[in-house]
Amino acid sequence: MPSVPVAQLKDYVGKELGKSEWLTIDQQRINQFADCTGDHQFIHVDPEKAKLTPFGTTIAHGFLTLSLIPMLIQDIMVLPDDLKMAVNYGLDSVRFIQPVKVNSRVRLALSLTEATEKNPGQWLLKARAVLEIEGQEKPAYIAEPLTLCFI
Repeated sequence: MPSVPVAQLKDYVGKELGKSEWLTIDQQRINQFADCTGDHQFIHVDPEKAKLTPFGTTIAHGFLTLSLIPMLIQDIMVLPDDLKMAVNYGLDSVRFIQPVKVNSRVRLALSLTEATEKNPGQWLLKARAVLEIEGQEKPAYIAEPLTLCFI
């Protein structure tokens, strides 16, 4: 992750930070997520039944795609210099726009929307994360992840 002096964090507000590399969402990843969460709904794990749905194939869990944010932002999120640790502080909002079909490639476009000093040595960073689906006009989701940085 790029790091900058804390005084420069606000210079990045309103700017696109970049896009992640493409990631293929394959059936193995979907099945593993289903096993971890206990969500084995057929639309995710049964290709034969899923063929009969309007999607025509299995789709990733919305929360699977959302859980990829920490991995996908690691090379593009701007963080303050002298960072001791950064923790997931939650989401202000998330809207699932369209499903991610099996074997689709996705990437995250990220921009910083807020940088606020909550307490001395603690900065809350709010971003706008858009999960793009290769070849699709509409994204999978638009989310506002929050990261609490300790310096």
